[in-house]
Amino acid sequence: MSTNNKDISRETLSSRLGFILVVAGCAIGLGNVWRFPYITGQNGGAIFVIIFLICLLLLGVPCLLTELAIGRAARKSVVEAIDVLEPGKSKWHLAKFAMFMGPYVLLSFYTVVTGWLIYYLGSFLTADFENIRLLNDKALISEALKDKFGGLLSDPVTMISYTLGVILLSAIVCIGGVKNSIERVTKPMMMALLVLLIALAGYSLSLDGAQEGFSYYLSPDVSKIEKVGLINVIFQALNQALFTLGIGIGSILIFASYQNKQRSLISESLVIVSLDTFVAILAGLVIFPSCISYNVPVDAGPTLLFQSMLNVFANMSAGRYVGGFFFLFLSFAAFTTVVAVMEEIVANSMELFKWTRKKSCIINFISMGLLSLPCALGFNLWSDFHPFGPNSGVLDLEDFIISNNLLPLGALFFVLFCSWGWGYKNFEKELNTGLGIKAPKWFEYYLKFVLPFLILIIFVLGYLDFLGIYKI
Repeated sequence: MSTNNKDISRETLSSRLGFILVVAGCAIGLGNVWRFPYITGQNGGAIFVIIFLICLLLLGVPCLLTELAIGRAARKSVVEAIDVLEPGKSKWHLAKFAMFMGPYVLLSFYTVVTGWLIYYLGSFLTADFENIRLLNDKALISEALKDKFGGLLSDPVTMISYTLGVILLSAIVCIGGVKNSIERVTKPMMMALLVLLIALAGYSLSLDGAQEGFSYYLSPDVSKIEKVGLINVIFQALNQALFTLGIGIGSILIFASYQNKQRSLISESLVIVSLDTFVAILAGLVIFPSCISYNVPVDAGPTLLFQSMLNVFANMSAGRYVGGFFFLFLSFAAFTTVVAVMEEIVANSMELFKWTRKKSCIINFISMGLLSLPCALGFNLWSDFHPFGPNSGVLDLEDFIISNNLLPLGALFFVLFCSWGWGYKNFEKELNTGLGIKAPKWFEYYLKFVLPFLILIIFVLGYLDFLGIYKI
């Protein structure tokens, strides 16, 4: 193991609150806002939430701990952290090349979707959306909203412009440094995000029909579990528990490398996970009561944001304002994730190629701009490209690479490295450093033998579902 694990010149976050909000900003993204609510509604409501919380403790928290511990112990990004901590002459560090590519793949489509959110935010701030709402006919409004989204996707100039704008803004934030820029931007955004979400949930629950929406979302419904199948419900809960935190590519690890050791990592991880889950549950309290109050389908799945919710706001008397705040909240949630992942890319390049922060930000702005083009063009000029058959596109391919491969395999790597590579005793020492909760004695056996098995189940079932061998 290298002894050069201290970097006295390394930046640090200014406070514990800053660390928690920055890491939470990385974890809280679109998966919390649209994926968790509709999966909860389809899989038994409150029963699913209980199963999910159990899975989060069994899977999400331990996996989060591995990234936090590696980052804080090595005080390096993922491309050098393993080199610092691994035993001499071992080959664990070879995984860093896949880890290096992971954030590029993620941002290559995440920046495009973030651009959509900002585009719609602009529509609410101008008279554009209001003109659609004034059609005053549900069928006409629905058709106009469908045409608007289709028009956005089919316009390569608009798609590329918003995508490049998102990448440029994130690079500008990163170029200012961790404490003086990233933390200063992310903290108020995250606090505003929470205030907006609480206010929107309160408004949604005051609507006529809100009780029915609340019941659909969180009332226990055994019939839904029987229909879907208990095994599938448990898999969905495990899957969401793993992916909700974005473990596997080192985007959380990088911010742990900027944190001090005053608090134990178990205590910090529980706060981060609680905040992430709070946002996910509250998002459902915004979406489902609103949809049911305005007779909009609640089972739209992934199209919930850009179809169902837009129809809700178009038929709501205060729709322009409520919708504007909703897309402002979404934009904050997405952009904080983009900034966090961009910082990982910048830090990786700085350490791997010995670039300055400014040089790394400029080069990676150009690199991400080019890498995002396929997804932006995949809905228009390259729409004939169907990697997985009809109705699939570039975004589906990139999402598959991340969701079905890099994230689960990355999480598995971190778990195995902390168990066997770095060594559990070293990992445990890092977990327990600082005030707060300490690791129980049984955790060693759980990390070494049980947790890898759970991750492998998710990986294998995900592939079986993708190949159509076993539908989930």
